[in-house]
Amino acid sequence: MEVNLKDAVKFNYGFQGELQGALQGAGTPNEAGLGAFIPLKVSKNRVSYVDVLVNSSFNDYGSYSSIINTTVSGTIFSTSTRLGHRWLDSNRSWMYGINAGYDSRPMATGPTDNGVAITNSQTVFFQQVAASLEAVSNTWNFNAYALVPVSDVDKILNSSYGGVSLYAYGLDAGYSITPRLNVALGSYYQLGDCGCVNDFGVRGRIAYSLTNGVSIGANLSYDPSFETRVGGDIK
Repeated sequence: MEVNLKDAVKFNYGFQGELQGALQGAGTPNEAGLGAFIPLKVSKNRVSYVDVLVNSSFNDYGSYSSIINTTVSGTIFSTSTRLGHRWLDSNRSWMYGINAGYDSRPMATGPTDNGVAITNSQTVFFQQVAASLEAVSNTWNFNAYALVPVSDVDKILNSSYGGVSLYAYGLDAGYSITPRLNVALGSYYQLGDCGCVNDFGVRGRIAYSLTNGVSIGANLSYDPSFETRVGGDIK
């Protein structure tokens, strides 16, 4: 435990992809992207960093919508950036962290998932600010977060439907069953300015580390607006 973080924390990058399957994730399409972890200042017990991610989203699967009513269609690039600080406690058994940042998501739309005929499909642009608190040990990990839309949150998607970005607040708790197997359970509250979404949800995750730096995971969520959603990912 006497490792100096200057010797352990380095620039790193990686690939991640999500395949949501027939049910589609809640508000999340199939996507793949590249991310990078960039240390800004590293001392023996503290790290300041920037974490960046660029994702390319793909068409929704078949006629299943990852949003509601209208499908996501076309390849669009979204971004996620976090500026953060992490530190170890006095006996170096827990790592604590705080981060905040900005997410952008252009979204191209296509036909509906309910047979309603539409015209004038639009590509719209959503953005949000985000903040998170985290605590991690060898066995447990906790993450509390807030996602807050900025600018114009209501968009016209086509001749019949509109879309709204959601305020979301949540807490996730994870437990390492073995050094390679991790499970997590979380709860969240989501709210839309239009009043069409105002509810609590739960989600679960199981992830397995195949090798050092490569993991696969499965996700399950439920809330009254999106109902049951399942998906998988590789990172």
